[in-house]
Amino acid sequence: MSVHIDIAGLRPEEIAVVPSPLAELGMALHALSEPAHHPGLQGWVTGVTARLDSHLADRMCEADFLWRTTFSDLFLPWAGLPDRRSLPGASLAEELDQLDKLSDEQFVDAALEFTCGLGYGECAPTPLSDPATRRRALDLAAARGPRQLRFGERLLADPPRIRAWMRQFLRDCDEAFFAEAWQRLRHQLAADARHKTDLLRRKGLAEALGAVSPAVTLDEEAARITVDKLGEGRTATRDGGLLLVPTSLGWPHLMVLHRHGWQPVLHYPVGSPELTAPQTLEQLAMRMTALSHPVRMRMCRHLARSAHTTSELAQVHGMSAPEISRHLAVLKKAGLITTRRRGRYVLHQLDVTVVARLGSEFLEGILR
Repeated sequence: MSVHIDIAGLRPEEIAVVPSPLAELGMALHALSEPAHHPGLQGWVTGVTARLDSHLADRMCEADFLWRTTFSDLFLPWAGLPDRRSLPGASLAEELDQLDKLSDEQFVDAALEFTCGLGYGECAPTPLSDPATRRRALDLAAARGPRQLRFGERLLADPPRIRAWMRQFLRDCDEAFFAEAWQRLRHQLAADARHKTDLLRRKGLAEALGAVSPAVTLDEEAARITVDKLGEGRTATRDGGLLLVPTSLGWPHLMVLHRHGWQPVLHYPVGSPELTAPQTLEQLAMRMTALSHPVRMRMCRHLARSAHTTSELAQVHGMSAPEISRHLAVLKKAGLITTRRRGRYVLHQLDVTVVARLGSEFLEGILR
């Protein structure tokens, strides 16, 4: 499964790498709501939470479904502007003005994305214009709980009021904790944007996308970008541009905005030297499948302790050498064992480092 971006006809000058203060505020709210997703931010989350005004904390809970799951496209409003070429603002105030330029239909659809599970990536009736879609939205909101239902009812009854509430809430968050964080983060994001832009100019899009994440690849012949994610989606640049937006607070989330009619956006975490390259979801599935077989699990018990030959494993498990070889081939293809030759013997051993990372790689894969 993956998300595809059709870039046929896209010119190099229509690709931009630009930090976004509003997108980073969205990631900050997400990290505060789901700190388990971001163990590296534990110190920052604890510090902000400790000094957060109780009234602001209550308001943060009131609409946390806009950023708890990941974060709403409302934090990328420039992508929804009609020209499909707008860039993020240089300041939070500029981006809040861009948020105000979204139509009520765009605002409501984006705000209800996580609450009500409405269609994404397709042209569909909106709850503001279609009574059946409105009823479905409220039914789904009710299933999520009374808080989501109250928010959905207020949003559908009076979009301008909720938009004003949202703008004031974001300004208050900026004053309470984000302005200080942005002063620290913006330099790292600007440096990363300069680096990616330089790669684009000197070595091309494929090289720049590879630097964004190994999970992002370019098929130049098909004019298509593929993002390895546990989900499916499709979008196209068409008559617009492509935006790459770095985040310092977002790892391990690699997000693709592919909402119908909006400019495609890759929102990616800035690399860190201590982070290993993410495994593809296909490789992750292959490893978990390889370990799920009871015979291979028993073999791993021996291979984790020391290296063994095929004949030794066959004797221990009461199986033929060809049967053991077939199981070893599955483990080796999945990258779970190493093989070395000692004289005329071939020794196999479990790569315990790879196996130890499986849990974190699984979590990173499903959160990507």
